[in-house]
Amino acid sequence: MNNHETVRDAAIRLTMMPRDTNAHGTVFGGVILSYIDVAGGVEAVRHTKHERFVTVAMKEVIFHEPVFIGDLVSFYAQTLTVGKTSITIHVDVEAERFGHQGERVRVTSAEVTFVAINENREKVRIGKL
Repeated sequence: MNNHETVRDAAIRLTMMPRDTNAHGTVFGGVILSYIDVAGGVEAVRHTKHERFVTVAMKEVIFHEPVFIGDLVSFYAQTLTVGKTSITIHVDVEAERFGHQGERVRVTSAEVTFVAINENREKVRIGKL
């Protein structure tokens, strides 16, 4: 990342802890996937103002680099498309390496599709509860 890059607002940001790791000392892919799901949901609500979504698909998940204990991990979400009942979000995951202030690495990217639901868990048009 260089000084000319615009500042982005992370949907979520957290530090990876020992409980998140596998026997090899890297963070489980499933832990990253669960946070991608959360970040995508945050973006879906922010973008549409609809309160309830469920995840229906995760595609094109790519693990570019490992994530380690202590890394500060940021999940950046951007809306790709909004349909009548669904929204597709792209999530980029970056790790600021622990002990290497300022060193940021793109670690994972994914595309997630959510469907709007009402309080009875029925599919509805986005914005209609």
